[in-house]
Amino acid sequence: MSGVALITGSGRGIGAATAKLAARRGYAVCVNYLKNEQRADEVVAEIRAGGGRAILVQADTANEDEVVRLFERVDLELGPITALVNNAGITGRAGRLDSFDANAIRRVLEVNVVGAILCAQQAVRRMSTRNGGAGGAIVNVSSLAATLGGANQWIPYAAAKGAINSFTIGLAKEVAADGIRVNAISPGLIQTEIHAEAGLGERLQKMIPQVPIGRLGTAEECAEAILWLMSGEAAYMIGSILTLSGGR
Repeated sequence: MSGVALITGSGRGIGAATAKLAARRGYAVCVNYLKNEQRADEVVAEIRAGGGRAILVQADTANEDEVVRLFERVDLELGPITALVNNAGITGRAGRLDSFDANAIRRVLEVNVVGAILCAQQAVRRMSTRNGGAGGAIVNVSSLAATLGGANQWIPYAAAKGAINSFTIGLAKEVAADGIRVNAISPGLIQTEIHAEAGLGERLQKMIPQVPIGRLGTAEECAEAILWLMSGEAAYMIGSILTLSGGR
């Protein structure tokens, strides 16, 4: 057994691919979802069918009480957490900045930034050797949008992922001596449902010419990078933001 991994927003996309790969690598996995129970339950069922251990927990990671409940379920049903993947995120609908209302902007920031910080806080309290923990790894899922800016599509999302990059660097320095490694991945154009949900269903195919490698990335490729950052093979990676962009 490699340990216990909590992957937020793991009912689909990069999160689901990460949960499945973590289980294959020997982790007991908590699959977290917000709304689509059926999709998340399918991930758990696949893990269990392959001989892995997994639980399913609904929680809005932007809500502190629900985050506390989520981690308590992991404590009770799987044991001490050794890896957290902060994957839960939303883009919000696509558009220019002047078309968004305040509530839409707040929700993007709450899910992508506040949620990741709240989850990391609970993980640190459990993992930190200063608190009697055994150490562990936190991997945040950022986005290339943080450096490209998201103009004309999703500036609030890009700003949120820029915050995640800063948070990754700061937390990594704060807890490195406590046995916790904090890093992030920064995916570029990845074939997931997030684009269609934002109203940009054709966006990915149209943007392939901008990618030097000439294709989209996959959720499974992101999962491989996340699992590597979680592993001992990345023991000297502290505060790194690993780009997966096909050269874009």
